[in-house]
Amino acid sequence: MDIGLRIFVVSVLLVTVTAEVYIVTMEGDPIISYKGGENGFEPTAVESDEKIDTSSELVTSYARHLERKHDMILGMLFEEGSYKKLYSYKHLINGFAAHVSPEQAETLRRAPGVRSVDKDWKVRRLTTHTPEFLGLPTDVWPTGGGFDRAGEDIVIGFVDSGIYPHHPSFASHHRLPYGPLPHYKGKCEEDPHTKKSFCNRKIVGAQHFAEAAKAAGAFNPDIDYASPMDGDGHGSHTAAIAAGNNGIPLRMHGYEFGKASGMAPRARIAVYKALYRLFGGFVADVVAAIDQAVHDGVDILSLSVGPNSPPTTTKTTFLNPFDATLLGAVKAGVFVSQAAGNGGPFPKTLVSYSPWITTVAAAIDDRRYKNHLTLGNGKMLAGMGLSPPTRPHRLYTLVSANDVLLDSSVSKYNPSDCQRPEVLNKKLVEGNILLCGYSFNFVVGTASIKKVVATAKHLGAAGFVLVVENVSPGTKFDPVPSAIPGILITDVSKSMDLIDYYNVSTSRDWTGRVKSFKAEGSIGDGLAPVLHKSAPQVALFSARGPNTKDFSFQDADLLKPDILAPGYLIWAAWCPNGTDEPNYVGEGFALISGTSMAAPHIAGIAALVKQKHPQWSPAAIKSALMTTSTVIDRAGRLLQAQQYSDTEAVTLVKATPFDYGSGHVNPSAALDPGLIFDAGYEDYLGFLCTTPGISAHEIRNYTNTPCNYDMKHPSNFNAPSIAVSHLVGTQTVTRRVTNVAEVEETYTITARMQPSIAIEVNPPAMTLRPGASRSFSVTMTVRSVSGVYSFGEVKLKGSRGHKVRIPVVALGHRR
Repeated sequence: MDIGLRIFVVSVLLVTVTAEVYIVTMEGDPIISYKGGENGFEPTAVESDEKIDTSSELVTSYARHLERKHDMILGMLFEEGSYKKLYSYKHLINGFAAHVSPEQAETLRRAPGVRSVDKDWKVRRLTTHTPEFLGLPTDVWPTGGGFDRAGEDIVIGFVDSGIYPHHPSFASHHRLPYGPLPHYKGKCEEDPHTKKSFCNRKIVGAQHFAEAAKAAGAFNPDIDYASPMDGDGHGSHTAAIAAGNNGIPLRMHGYEFGKASGMAPRARIAVYKALYRLFGGFVADVVAAIDQAVHDGVDILSLSVGPNSPPTTTKTTFLNPFDATLLGAVKAGVFVSQAAGNGGPFPKTLVSYSPWITTVAAAIDDRRYKNHLTLGNGKMLAGMGLSPPTRPHRLYTLVSANDVLLDSSVSKYNPSDCQRPEVLNKKLVEGNILLCGYSFNFVVGTASIKKVVATAKHLGAAGFVLVVENVSPGTKFDPVPSAIPGILITDVSKSMDLIDYYNVSTSRDWTGRVKSFKAEGSIGDGLAPVLHKSAPQVALFSARGPNTKDFSFQDADLLKPDILAPGYLIWAAWCPNGTDEPNYVGEGFALISGTSMAAPHIAGIAALVKQKHPQWSPAAIKSALMTTSTVIDRAGRLLQAQQYSDTEAVTLVKATPFDYGSGHVNPSAALDPGLIFDAGYEDYLGFLCTTPGISAHEIRNYTNTPCNYDMKHPSNFNAPSIAVSHLVGTQTVTRRVTNVAEVEETYTITARMQPSIAIEVNPPAMTLRPGASRSFSVTMTVRSVSGVYSFGEVKLKGSRGHKVRIPVVALGHRR
């Protein structure tokens, strides 16, 4: 019996090891596009940009019908217990996720009624002052009734790492009472320990999705929390950026860094947790979260998430279960904001590709935190550190961690990192400034500035200096708040100045042991930010175009990213148990960077536009944001982008649309854009159908719709930008604009392009009544083949003051 039991255990293990998660799409329409035809089931399809009435009997009965079909095919093909269905997808795509063996996946692929079978793949997180920088309190919030009405009755869904519901940024007490939300029907899970709901009147939905993570063996309930609780920090941060309460005191270490606010502080928050602290997430869980969010009735989706790598079975960037689900979301009238990715500054590093998604790049805003170390020889060394100064008019002795070891045998602990106070001599450190080394351990996260602060405090140091002696390309240095004086010297040449001064001033015996510490210094005040006119700039890490249409990295006829928004050093809510950033463990706020931070800025601003124009489609909102954006910085110069120089130092170069899309978001202008470039579901299908290399069969697999080729070329898709990746001779593209102002207006149309391509527009002017639409054409001709993209723009200048601008990118080829 014992032998039999052992054999049984081994066989179970074998099944477990070989089984994987697959996403299967089926023949037959999902709820959003079902137009009838199934016996006994009435149509449930919605028009483009229309919400699903999920409470209707028609919808619920058809949903049950689809789920029965999913269960039936699995039950017919496989023995019970040999597979596990994880989710049924019914609203935006028709399909399911299942934990099956590769052989079973192959059987499914050949089964009648199955459209596609995709092996699940992983996604990752793409990891306040900005309301003022963007002009929201003075220019935007007053138009909607002030900050206490900004985003009223708009629901923003966050597919992220959950939320810390006890944070003041998400509190609903001491606020104006919230009214009912009849259009939102999301659920609120309870905390399994306290049995309290994760919701209040501000947080209106909270659910978690982890079936694929559990099936893959990645989920640890002790760390990841089987609830919407944020175990990471990232989800709370992004939710607060978009919709956190206004005027929350941002206190840390006894200092107030300002007041935190979301872009749309009255918008409601709906949480769909599908990301986890150690492994990121799985597409099957993310798709389930998106499907549920749209079913529940969110207005906006904020996605600070992107794939780790391309899916294994799809060749096209635009067609996979993730992008197809988001296409369904947009068809249901949901605006989708997605982070561009953090693979910059290198070209073709985007992880967000599709025309129905608003892809957001990250900008550096006008606030910088700087500090300085003054040496006893009078030299002043620049650095960074969000810390108070040492006492004025006084110099402190500098002591290096390597020179104050209790025992030389502790060198195996890398004591210069200053992570372990017990290995350093308190008598020699107390009252002095401790010098520490910024090693590779800080880059990989096994050492943190927070622990340096703790070490220095424990030893009674007057302050600390972290010295960067060598730097690898791409190392990101961010200022970290500290309760005691501290500074990070990031410039290697300045670090060498400090080390040389320390060595000359420190006398040693013949063994190298210090006889007397004579080097001195003082640390400046790093708490107050310095405001720069050179903002905004494109952040070094922000992913760059050109956009790609397939995973052979062939260029697409669609510009990405779409828009630029603040994403560098953003203050927002954090959860005390969050571990995504080691420097903020246990804190209530964090100052972090990433396109993850840029996407919720756009989600929140989109909520403000949606509040003012509730009938606008997602494409109309996207157009308003893009055509009113700016390519000029605060100093009146063209936008610049951080880039690597030949010596791998970070430098500034002239930015292009591949860095910023249409430009940096301008919220007040977006509320009144004059014209919009609108698009709907049929237009997105036309883009797919006319993109070379995408088969009509593949499009039908994911959309259940036959192709229509009326668009003729993907560059004719009515985007608020123009991209032609293979311009030969002359090509004409068309755009259609709609007047969304309340009065008639005449627009003059002009275009300009870099010299290698000639550009013309027709007609040169047009008059539109309110609500009227008109088309214009843009003709480009290759003058010379340079081998690089040419950049330009089309401007529509209105007689009543509206200014509409769209970027143009084209790559000329020989005939």
